[in-house]
Amino acid sequence: MEIGWIGTGIMGAPMARRLLRAGHRVRVFNRTPDKARALAADGATVVADAPGAARGAAAVFLMVPDTPDVESVIARIEPVLERGQLVIDMSTIAPEAERKIAARLAMAGVGYLDAPVSGGEQGAIDGTLTIMAGGDAAAFERARPLLEPLGRRITHMGPPGAGQTTKLANQIAVALALEAAAEALLFARESGLDPARVLEAIGAGAAGSWQLANLGPKIIARDYRPGFFIKLIRKDLRLVDEAARQNRLALPGLKLMASMFNTASALGHDLDGTQAVAAALDRMAVLK
Repeated sequence: MEIGWIGTGIMGAPMARRLLRAGHRVRVFNRTPDKARALAADGATVVADAPGAARGAAAVFLMVPDTPDVESVIARIEPVLERGQLVIDMSTIAPEAERKIAARLAMAGVGYLDAPVSGGEQGAIDGTLTIMAGGDAAAFERARPLLEPLGRRITHMGPPGAGQTTKLANQIAVALALEAAAEALLFARESGLDPARVLEAIGAGAAGSWQLANLGPKIIARDYRPGFFIKLIRKDLRLVDEAARQNRLALPGLKLMASMFNTASALGHDLDGTQAVAAALDRMAVLK
């Protein structure tokens, strides 16, 4: 299938690579051209602009950082989209923006899904992402064969915007589980225990979580190389806060984690992985 892929960053590049390996023809565009050119060795065709990726493609994927980025890309590719094409936004953005885009493209006969993902860079590399899709059921079924090389669990959550709302719920759980892991390992270390042995002991029990198992060893090693950037989780939690206020919800854990990740950012960790929240915790919690 002829596919357009827009956004080849830490998540987008390995996802586009998996579609290439599945046998699809993929045209890629990234606003930083070197990131797109890296996929040429895998067989991708690198194009000069977003419309070049979208023109004539059966499906167009977006994987860009934030709501304004998606809105900008849609505005640029909309003039070249044709009836019957399918656009799949795998970014994490505001649900309301997705609903508006889906309604507008539907009037032109273009299918649209919001299909954000969870699983980080390694999940993108391995094709084991969790994919949460919102949009028309028929569009979802058309997209499913293209999503299968990317994810292990692919779920249609409901109408436009439902995928993004599910992803925001996911990010609440992720952020709080990460804080729990960081605090547990800090407590173990400062109590004179070997945190690696504590991780082994508690990880198989009720305390176990993806965050503890995958990011716990990195926290212990102070390995802050990114699988998902601090700056992006900060953006996601901002989106959660906006949606919570619209629904008149008070989420105290969300407020705590937004503060923790903002502290990590202020300490220079914006381009580090989310596990660098442990560095902020070290500064705040150890009163010595």
